[in-house]
Parts: sequence; C-alpha cells; structure tokens
Amino acid sequence: MAERDAPAPVPVERLGFEMPPVFGTPEQERAHRKERLAAALRLLGRLGYEDGVGGHVTARDPEFEDCCWVNPFGRAFAGLGPEDLLLVDAGGRVVQGERRVNQLAFAVHAAVHRARPEVVAVVRAQAPYGRALAALGELLAPVTHEACAFYEDHALLDEYAGGGGDPDRIGRALGPYKALVLRNQGLLTVGSSVDAAVWWFIAAERAAQVQLIARAAGKPVLIDHHNAALTRQQFGTDLAAWVNCQPLWQQETAGGVNIMNG
Repeated sequence: MAERDAPAPVPVERLGFEMPPVFGTPEQERAHRKERLAAALRLLGRLGYEDGVGGHVTARDPEFEDCCWVNPFGRAFAGLGPEDLLLVDAGGRVVQGERRVNQLAFAVHAAVHRARPEVVAVVRAQAPYGRALAALGELLAPVTHEACAFYEDHALLDEYAGGGGDPDRIGRALGPYKALVLRNQGLLTVGSSVDAAVWWFIAAERAAQVQLIARAAGKPVLIDHHNAALTRQQFGTDLAAWVNCQPLWQQETAGGVNIMNG
C-alpha cells in the first residue's frame, strides 16, 4: 500500500493568530515594550514568582540601545504600569523615573545585554522549581515535549554568583543560549521580545517542576537526541515563544483568571 503524502504546512496567515507587531517609529516601539514589560511583571507576580525585592525584567530601549527599562526597587509587581518603569543606562544610572534601581540586580541584566546585543529582554525572577533545580546544579533534561525547547539551548553557571563580583561572568556563561541555570539561585532567560523572554522563563520553570516531580516518582525516560533536537527546532524559536505568550497576555488583561494553568 502506497504511503500517503504528508500534509502541506499551513501558511502562517491562515493559522488564526497575530504575528509580532512592526513599528514605524522608535516611540511606538518604546511604548509597546513598556506596556509588555509592565504586564510581564504583573504576570510574574500573579504566578508567585516574586520574593521581597528580588526579581527583575529588563527591556532594551529601541532608540537608546545602551539603556534599558526596568521595574523600580522596592515596588511590588502587582499594579505596575508603564509609567512606573525606570530607564537606566549601562552604568546603572537612572535616566528617567522617580525611584531607585536595584544596582546589584541591574548589573547582571546590563552584563547580559552587553554580551547579547540582539537580546531585547532579560527575565530573572524567583520561582521555586527553578531554584530547586539550581540547588542541584542541574540542567533541564529532555523528559517532556515542552522541555525539548531548551535542549542544548541553555547553560549552567556551575558556581555561586550571588555574592557580587564580576557580573559579566553571567553573560559569558549564558553564551548564545536562551536560558541559564544559576547554581544555588535560579533561572534567567532572554528573548528577542519581552513576550519571548517571559514565555521562556515560565516554560523553564514548568519544565523544572515536571523534571523534579518525575525524579521523585522514579527514573525519568529521556527523549533521544535526534527527537529532542528536532522538537527544539520546531518549538524552540522566539517566534514560537511569542505565540505561546499571547494567551497569557489575554488572561492578564482579563484579570489573571486561571493564569496558573495558562
């Protein structure tokens, strides 16, 4: 019996979802990034990824590329709007905004932005399973379809980097990848949009959760190299992350209903 031909891929324009926006001016892009950044912080807060004054998201300014927008020091994620964000230069000086910036935390973000000029956003938040995985000094394993998005596309900084020192070591440890496990600290993710960076953080946290649960229950069965790499190629792009993040924005706009299952 002859094999049936594989179905042709569906054109993107027929898939029924929007594509990342294109902006005519830096002002328009800046406004969009700030809106997304504020929404990302509120989302991370709803998910419980906030602990005291820890946790930051930065977005590179589209015009002044040595400056980033970031949440202010000491403000809860809940209720933050674009007007609350700070514009901070590479040296940690507040260029625009009325509050202080967390200098130690911002130094890490600035180092990542320096190391990766193509990166728009960096997420470093306080999520329990990512911190547990970091305490073990382990990478995410390809134990599920979703975890394969990180297969050979994330790294481990196998030293404790929380005592200050040279923040550029974090940028070097990240290398060309989308995520970094900071030993004894937690997860850091990057993306070509705020949407992508936020999705990768949430996806990495969920992958860490499943991995730890599976290990507690028994011996996880890993997806083989070929299939893990193929899955990453299909679902591990920043465009895939952007698309996946859109329902979370919709739920955030609606007030965060059922967001833990988003």
